[in-house]
Amino acid sequence: MVKRSVLNSIERKFILLVGDVLIILSSINLFVNHAIDDQYISFDLKIFTFSFGVIIYLGLSYILDFFNLEKVARRRYILSQSFYITAIFVFLVFVFTVFIYDVSFWRIPLLSFLILTPIEIWLWRLFFGNVFRIIPTVKKVFYVYDANSEESLRQNVDYINGESTNTFYKVKLTYAMDGESPSMDKKTFTDAIEKVDTWILNVKDYHRIPKKLEKLLLESILKGKEVLSYTSFYENIYEAMPIRSHYHSFYELLQLKNKKIRYLQVLFSFIVNFVLSVFVGVIFFLICPMVWFFNLFLNRGPLFYTQLRVGQYGKEFKIYKFRSMVVDAEKTGAKMASKNDTRITPFGRVLRTFRIDELPQILSVMQGNMTFIGPRPERKVFVEQLDGMMPFYSIRHLYKPGITGWAQVKYKYGEDLQDSIRKLEYDLYYIKNKSITLDLRIIFKTITTVLFSRGV
Repeated sequence: MVKRSVLNSIERKFILLVGDVLIILSSINLFVNHAIDDQYISFDLKIFTFSFGVIIYLGLSYILDFFNLEKVARRRYILSQSFYITAIFVFLVFVFTVFIYDVSFWRIPLLSFLILTPIEIWLWRLFFGNVFRIIPTVKKVFYVYDANSEESLRQNVDYINGESTNTFYKVKLTYAMDGESPSMDKKTFTDAIEKVDTWILNVKDYHRIPKKLEKLLLESILKGKEVLSYTSFYENIYEAMPIRSHYHSFYELLQLKNKKIRYLQVLFSFIVNFVLSVFVGVIFFLICPMVWFFNLFLNRGPLFYTQLRVGQYGKEFKIYKFRSMVVDAEKTGAKMASKNDTRITPFGRVLRTFRIDELPQILSVMQGNMTFIGPRPERKVFVEQLDGMMPFYSIRHLYKPGITGWAQVKYKYGEDLQDSIRKLEYDLYYIKNKSITLDLRIIFKTITTVLFSRGV
């Protein structure tokens, strides 16, 4: 039987990226070697233009989510985003060479660069989308789980198949293990070997896996099948930790036993906090008089809103925000803000839309209670409730809380305790995988959130 080759999402994104980069490089080559007048062409011009062009394109693609495979599958999205992003790219490359090098151009090659590049990107992505409508795109899964976790079976299967994200996995067979090492019939063996591409194991004790199942797993590996733990699958697909639907091991989730001090990460965090403190601090002091002025007429009451939040190691500290709600917003007790919260004033909604209400938190950063990137601080009353619901919740207090974080850029605005639990999955992922690259991703996604007013 001929083995099916099914590409996972990372492999598909890589193919898409390679195609984009080849087109961008050929377009820049046309621009540099044919559109610019020969007398201006130099080695440093070529190097800087190629480097600038690739960085700009990849930066725009990341910020505007251009490699989202679900969106790439929609033809209307392909057309609009291809022309939108690529038009910005060619414009910026053109402006860069004009202002930095003060060059002159040949019109026909220049127009070819400006017009053909968006068309080429659009045609390539249209071809890419059509190809993956024909070839296999979904991996068939054999899901092995403990029999005493039957109640969570449907939820776990939903996560594998894709709750809100196209995972490109589909559960075809399931097998429940119990303490008596159950037997497997011949049909199950045949189906597992021939009809599935991936094994996902969600078991508490790997030593209890039946010998026949172990042999089947080994045969599958030798045949090139994919074998994953449920934790690895969930972490790779959702970039979060499966705290609610898995027999999780404390050390498997966070790998605290192998904690290493990363000096470059510490230095990077210090530089980011210093640079952004200066930048955001200047914006805060410039915009403060404007908010105060409009507050007099549109949002009568105190300019600032202060509140105690739980910070690093569970210690409380005072957080500052521009007030966006009515003065007596919590006269009936503590309550989480929601998307259409009636307590938010009209002017406060404007502040929230553009994240202006968050600017005073720079004062907490300057005081050393917060950083720019980290888990969002929560109120003690909610922390106590969440601690009772989820034993892993307090682990997020290992780090200083942040103005922005992985949970903020990956998940919607939290409106209740269930949303807070879901956000905890992203916070734990950040704690486990904290790195310079992940911090940069958070910064870029935060910029997108502010620019396009995502959330409430």
